[in-house]
Amino acid sequence: MAVEFTPPHLAHATILGYPRIGRRRELKRAVEALWAGRTTTEELEATARDLRLTTARHLVGLGLDAGSAAVPGSFSFYDQVLDAVALLGAVPERFRDLAISADGAPGRLSLEGYFTLARGEGDKPPLEMTKWFDTNYHYLVPEIGPDTPIGFVDDRAVREFTELAQPADGGQAVVTRPVLVGPVTFLLLSKAAGPSAAALRGSQAHSSAAGDAPAGFRPLDRLDDVVAAYAEVLRALAAAGAPWVQLDEPALVTDLLDVPFDEVADAVRRAYSRLATDLSPAPGADGVPAERPAILVTAPYGGLRSDAGDGLALLAGTDVEAIAVDLVRGAVPTGVAGDGIAGTVPGLETKTLVAGVVDGHNIWRADLDARLTTLEGLTALGAGAVAVGTSTSLLHVPHDVADEPRLDAGLKSWLAFADQKVAEVVTLATGLAEGRAAVADQLAESTAVVRSRAEAPGVVVPTVRERTAGLTPADVERAPYAERAAAQQARLDLPPLPTTTIGSFPQTSEIRQTRAAWVRGELSDAEYTAAMRAEIASTVALQEELGLDVLVHGEPERNDMVQYFAEQLDGFATTVHGWVQSYGSRCVRPPVLWGDVSRPAPLTVDWTAYAASLTSKPVKGMLTGPVTILAWSFVRDDLPLGDTADQVALALRDEVTDLEAAGIGVVQVDEPALRELLPLRRAAHAGYLDWSVRSFRLATSGAQTSTQVHTHLCYSEFGQVIGAIDGLDADVTSVEAARSRMEIVPELADAGYGRGIGPGVYDIHSPRVPSVEEVTDLVSLAAKSIDPRLVWINPDCGLKTRGYAETTDSLRNLVAAARGVRATL
Repeated sequence: MAVEFTPPHLAHATILGYPRIGRRRELKRAVEALWAGRTTTEELEATARDLRLTTARHLVGLGLDAGSAAVPGSFSFYDQVLDAVALLGAVPERFRDLAISADGAPGRLSLEGYFTLARGEGDKPPLEMTKWFDTNYHYLVPEIGPDTPIGFVDDRAVREFTELAQPADGGQAVVTRPVLVGPVTFLLLSKAAGPSAAALRGSQAHSSAAGDAPAGFRPLDRLDDVVAAYAEVLRALAAAGAPWVQLDEPALVTDLLDVPFDEVADAVRRAYSRLATDLSPAPGADGVPAERPAILVTAPYGGLRSDAGDGLALLAGTDVEAIAVDLVRGAVPTGVAGDGIAGTVPGLETKTLVAGVVDGHNIWRADLDARLTTLEGLTALGAGAVAVGTSTSLLHVPHDVADEPRLDAGLKSWLAFADQKVAEVVTLATGLAEGRAAVADQLAESTAVVRSRAEAPGVVVPTVRERTAGLTPADVERAPYAERAAAQQARLDLPPLPTTTIGSFPQTSEIRQTRAAWVRGELSDAEYTAAMRAEIASTVALQEELGLDVLVHGEPERNDMVQYFAEQLDGFATTVHGWVQSYGSRCVRPPVLWGDVSRPAPLTVDWTAYAASLTSKPVKGMLTGPVTILAWSFVRDDLPLGDTADQVALALRDEVTDLEAAGIGVVQVDEPALRELLPLRRAAHAGYLDWSVRSFRLATSGAQTSTQVHTHLCYSEFGQVIGAIDGLDADVTSVEAARSRMEIVPELADAGYGRGIGPGVYDIHSPRVPSVEEVTDLVSLAAKSIDPRLVWINPDCGLKTRGYAETTDSLRNLVAAARGVRATL
């Protein structure tokens, strides 16, 4: 039985997380300085400590309560899932030497060891990387086997709580709410430990497969061990004085995981029986301390599942003290009562329901009147209390719209970045607690903003709407693949296993400085063009020297693969400081797609044509696809995504036509985000895949039969979208495969995929240089599983983030491996 007690007060206004990179990317710069050897771990720790303290006090200044755990402790040096790996000491066999204590038992990772799991070392590949639910954030995939060490080995969460509750500078203390990935989600997102890279190569360096999981093993089989470790974490947090802890369980909103929901539900009951029921949340007699903080379980990124049981009732049936639900992507729970509001949920009467009514995914200001109406209606659910929160962590949005002086004032008034979202939460909480009169001015302003946005010029452009309305089925069809393949081979004359790259080459500091000087007006257009052409010429010459078969211009002029296009298309705006974390230290500035989209002038033709003039080899035109442009932008929420995708696709279709007119015979339209936008529920897949595939085909189907159309996809579970990959009808598709060790290859073979395929053989998200032997084995595996006449050899992704020395060595090994295998065919 649960111990009856009154939980500590959870503030009526809270958020589930906040950007952790710093307003000016201070964490990114500090981490990369450590990697470059310019600073020490002590200096990095000091920077991070200052950032955490500054952030916590800033959030209090925005209106969150300093003493009631309203401020989440959601900091991470790299990734929250990697943090859970470090917390538990769940280190893969190949990295076990990084986490051994003095007595030989599993121990704590050093900060250097933590980063090694993320980036790899020598012949040890890093943890696999994939997308975090339906966001553009990437997490590192834990590798769990029956013998993976699991225990409470790293008290960083406790130390970070204490440093804010008892600040060394003597300034304002902030009682935070430590945030951890929940135990069920941690295991559901893990993969069974598999063979190391050495084992795959048959290397003598791998003497055993001790870390490999046996057939039939699932990470969820280790639930009891993980929960036992989490129980120790909760005890340590309680001893440190933490009143609340947040356990994120977004796995409860999706049915895409390969575990039946009844097993997920059983895992939730078991985990939270141990963590909530068995551990006392209240102090005992004779001064016995509480065994745990009060627990807030969150379920962001969608509505709690109800296809095989009521997810809200499942959590309400546990003894946790609070539940956070996403009411932006998920609907208000329905059931007994009508009008979109459910009847009373048993068990909820003892809990706080944190209503995520402020969007943590996108940057549009909330309609506060409508959100407050939703909050007022939640009383029918019978919760003990209702708090106002964000739908997700604010990790996915920039810090502050006030940092954007260049944005049009009208557009700026429509936007809410992280700081503005905190203010919206505080306003709604005040209105819920004190009545609408207390926030009448804010409600009126919000209503006026919603109206002004709908009526603004450019939001609706009749000529754009007419063009999309006139589309026919013929606009998304090309000639049969066999006819195209013959025409393309006659034109391009490529060898078996042709080699290429994905598009970008390293963006050196000199390139970035030149581009920045041009933006500031310190270089003329002519000077900038000359500098970029010199870089393109150098890149083409390097590819010629390396022996690549299909070349690229290297994209030195592009700041980002989406922002570059957004800056030239009508209907977009771009920011100066609107950075968000994509993975690790990698940050991007998503454009704001606010209106109807069109192309006023060619986007890429001059640069690509110049590169083609320098070589007799084919040069690829490089475009970003419509789905990815949408996924990596803050996209408008007042038009169906499919309609917006068609607008972008038509702009790209015009660009393909102009590239062909300039003599370009290979055009790559990248769609790395195709899987990213896949809805978290299978029932919604068909509709999404229909419009996403159609938009790609709309962008590319105007190409001539002899023009070879490529696409690229990366860092996703491709098995879930193999049908869509085939439906794109690209002549060549390149996919991430190095970190996942060619997992996609048998899936493609089983699916009977019959067009060109380039499974990546070089992981560009790690600084390590793959050996010729390693690449050869991956190339051989691909060529044995798929008709080698269809196989292309390429890196996993673009090379923008890498340095030239490692890039050159890696590509040299790639070409050597391809030629070696080619000679055996």
